[in-house]
Amino acid sequence: MLDICDRLPEGLLDLESDQLYKIFERPTLIHLQGDRQPPLFVSILLHGNETTSWLAMRELLRKYQNPIQNQSLPRSLSIFIGNISAARYRLRHLPNQPDYNRIWQTGDSPEHHMAQQVINEMRSRGVFASIDVHNNTGRNPHYGCITHLEKDFRKLARLFSKTVVYYTSPKTVQSFAFGHFCPSIVVECGQPDLPEGTAHALAYVETCLNLESFANLPDSAIADINLFHTVAIVKVPEEINFSFDGNPHDDITFPNGMDCLNFCELPIGANFGKAKTDRAYLSAMSEDGEEKSDRFFQIENGEIKLKVAAMPSMLTLDTDIVRQDCLCYLMQRM
Repeated sequence: MLDICDRLPEGLLDLESDQLYKIFERPTLIHLQGDRQPPLFVSILLHGNETTSWLAMRELLRKYQNPIQNQSLPRSLSIFIGNISAARYRLRHLPNQPDYNRIWQTGDSPEHHMAQQVINEMRSRGVFASIDVHNNTGRNPHYGCITHLEKDFRKLARLFSKTVVYYTSPKTVQSFAFGHFCPSIVVECGQPDLPEGTAHALAYVETCLNLESFANLPDSAIADINLFHTVAIVKVPEEINFSFDGNPHDDITFPNGMDCLNFCELPIGANFGKAKTDRAYLSAMSEDGEEKSDRFFQIENGEIKLKVAAMPSMLTLDTDIVRQDCLCYLMQRM
């Protein structure tokens, strides 16, 4: 279920992300030649509702595919356009699909086989670096996520932002898979369709295309990184009802505007919502897959409170995203 081509189809750069299905029937990997090898790999639209990735790449390609300017790409570029069918409806993924950023380990579905084909294809080309472009549904600053702490990974991250998150779970994501054979990063570019997110992603990819090598970046370039480590993924168990609007019938009611807490270092005792009963708990899964809810949360006088100081990221007020993915991640400063 993967198409591979070495040129841009006619009319592609005139389309919005929800129109790509008119040209591409399935996920597509496009190889474009540039002045340097090996190629930079960029994955876009792994989530169909995260449009910044396409908007940024469209602008980049318009620049380098313009016959009047006659500019060649400074480095070869491989672009993986992921969930085109979900992008048609601006959904994270369709109801009958897996999450396209949870398929990058071996599995039996057609999507797993497709992801392995992308991995094999790019590994054979000796990738320079991998960039996976995403958006958040909640309010977050722009930041990078890396799966390894080697200097090249941190240098790749610092080119995007001083704020860097180190994580080792889930291991089924694209950046984790590519991190085994090249520096890789997830760049989180704020909420979809905002011009500042598009501009930031565009400038970052172009910077990486023009980078001759990571060795050319001095170690001092990463001295000012604010590095955080993901310590738990927080989810609402399926049997727990919840809302953000104070519905008294729900098991848990979260504060309205809770996403303003993203990237705020919260103290012990910080309020994470109201619980109707002591059984209205949050799941907090550690990176090694162990349930650690009792380590991070307690219910006191009907309020869910943090038991340790932590910093949330990717808090969202979108109930569908909470069910499909998670409520947030908890991080601590390294």
